[in-house]
Amino acid sequence: MAGISGGTPPEPPQASNDPLASLASLPGVADSVDSVRKAVDRVYGHRVMRRRSTEITAEAALRGARGSAALSGADWALEEVRRRTDFGAGGEPRTVGAALRLTAEAGQLLSVWRQSPLRVLARLHLVAAGGGVDDETVGRPRQGAEPVDEPLVELPLPDADEVAGRLDGLSRLLLAGTAAPALVTAAVVHGELMALRPFGSYNGLVARTAERIVLVGSGLDPKSICPAEVGHAEQGSAAYMAALQGYVSGTPEGMAQWIAHCGRAVELGVRESTAVCEALQRGAA
Repeated sequence: MAGISGGTPPEPPQASNDPLASLASLPGVADSVDSVRKAVDRVYGHRVMRRRSTEITAEAALRGARGSAALSGADWALEEVRRRTDFGAGGEPRTVGAALRLTAEAGQLLSVWRQSPLRVLARLHLVAAGGGVDDETVGRPRQGAEPVDEPLVELPLPDADEVAGRLDGLSRLLLAGTAAPALVTAAVVHGELMALRPFGSYNGLVARTAERIVLVGSGLDPKSICPAEVGHAEQGSAAYMAALQGYVSGTPEGMAQWIAHCGRAVELGVRESTAVCEALQRGAA
């Protein structure tokens, strides 16, 4: 990535054998990590979680899928997502359907992620595509001059060779283990996949699902009730792209900006689920 596995790396205070952990020392990152941890602890401590956590998880999944689809150009009302079943058509319905399938699949891939992140990414793309793209390109990184259908993302597009090298570097970092906080690792995975857009389609949906997998698998959000996708959407596509530009820049300031943006997204996801808890407690949902 521009910051870790390729391109021009940022220069945190001191290089180390754990570059992800080094990012945690960037200005403001520790505050973001602490704020996220406190927010997550609060929602997990809500009295409704003791009795109805399964319902909160299901609602968080639905709202997370809606938020992710919105950032990929299908900004539907929550109730529209909830009631619709016809996701087979092209355009926005297919995008929403892909987001819903990915959210449902994410929880099944935690153990595989720890062994082979690249296998999980391939599976996520296969699930997202759902037969909607050329079968030869599904579930594998793009090759040669294959095009990328991600019209809402205006970032420089690395060539296929750079994609392969940086994906391998990211996988090695994740498999080697890191002392980095979950927020930092999740932000890096998300940002790197958006920077690379390794697949011919659905890269945004896959990247945000991978972020979810890291947050859940790390133990920060084990019940998957803190949908960062909600927070990314709530901050708006312009802020999302500006923060991604910071990640792609590879500068310490840019990387810190992106991590803070992801932290705020998690906190907004926590706020969403807290509201669901409160509604359940009142008997209004």
